[in-house]
Amino acid sequence: MTQKAPIYLFLLLIIVSPMGIDIFLPALPQMADNLHTSMINVQSTIPIFLAALGMGQLFAGPLADRYGRKPMIFFGLMLYIVGAVVGSMALQIEVLWFARVLQGLGTCAVSVGVMSGVRDSYSAERSATIYSYINGVICVIPALAPLVGGWLSETWSWRSTFYFMTGYAVFVMLIALWKLPETRPQNTIVQHNLINWGQYKPIIHNPTFRFNVGLVMLAMAIIIAFVSIAPQRLMVELGLSPTAFSVWFGSNAIINIIASFTAPMVIARLGKDRALQLAIGMCTLAAVLLVTFSHIAHPFAFMGPVFIASTGFCIVLAICCGAALAPFAQRAGTASSLMGFFQMAGASVVVAAIGALSLSSVHALALAAILPIVWYGIFKRRSKLQQATH
Repeated sequence: MTQKAPIYLFLLLIIVSPMGIDIFLPALPQMADNLHTSMINVQSTIPIFLAALGMGQLFAGPLADRYGRKPMIFFGLMLYIVGAVVGSMALQIEVLWFARVLQGLGTCAVSVGVMSGVRDSYSAERSATIYSYINGVICVIPALAPLVGGWLSETWSWRSTFYFMTGYAVFVMLIALWKLPETRPQNTIVQHNLINWGQYKPIIHNPTFRFNVGLVMLAMAIIIAFVSIAPQRLMVELGLSPTAFSVWFGSNAIINIIASFTAPMVIARLGKDRALQLAIGMCTLAAVLLVTFSHIAHPFAFMGPVFIASTGFCIVLAICCGAALAPFAQRAGTASSLMGFFQMAGASVVVAAIGALSLSSVHALALAAILPIVWYGIFKRRSKLQQATH
């Protein structure tokens, strides 16, 4: 019989994911000065972390099935701790990049172990409730972590944010040593090959999957671009303190929480097609407003459009994640891992490509926000052409 892990432990474990993204954001300008590098280089630590997290999606699931959830979680925590320690001692930006890769891979292992553990330990109905708790934690931490990170960096230095991540991961690991059982069912099917690349081919060739995952990826790219660019725009260009930055950044997290809860009501009222058009329209409007108000040196001229884009992002995910997986009832796990790969790694590549264009911070975010409507338009036009030829 599968042992149950306590719910609070799953929640404590999942915190390492949003914390690894958000806690050191207020310290990015200080990091750039201390490491004698550019803001672009320190901003890139965000997509590097998320790209590693996304790449790991393809391997973490099969590894968790083969070796168990508990070893996967502990391996992930160890990687996360090593990455945080290396990051705290970094004297060159390249070392910090390496540390972020370790943290991203560690976060992926922990997240997959947690999600699998919930499914192992509880019924489908109870699991849905616990997943909602997990999503709530993932939404709340971005509102709180920058406040902690801002205080740490102002009181001590940017390195203290990595000390904090190290301490938290060690704390959770000690609790897990005491309270975390192995939850993998004895009848778990283990594939001979760690990854069967052929199983992804029919999924990628499915037009419904491509359309919806493309929108998920590009919507996620808006958020990653915002997270990467916000310190530059708000602290370096507009002169906000780390604490003031944290308040503005946290306010967007609150918008995300509200939008996540209201998105189902919007979809029910408008229908999926119209709600998706509304969401993409909001992202497009945000891009226009960002460019229009780029000359105004006030945080709301930047954050106002971000609030609009974030709301659109939540609606896109609410519609497209389920729609992408709908054709794959018999391969939902494989399709889900592939979607996670594109959502994180793919979006990070998009953001890196935008960063390579050397645009201003506002224009880079505006470009990211305009991409969903481009993808939507291309697919809808292709669909009409195919209908006309049949």
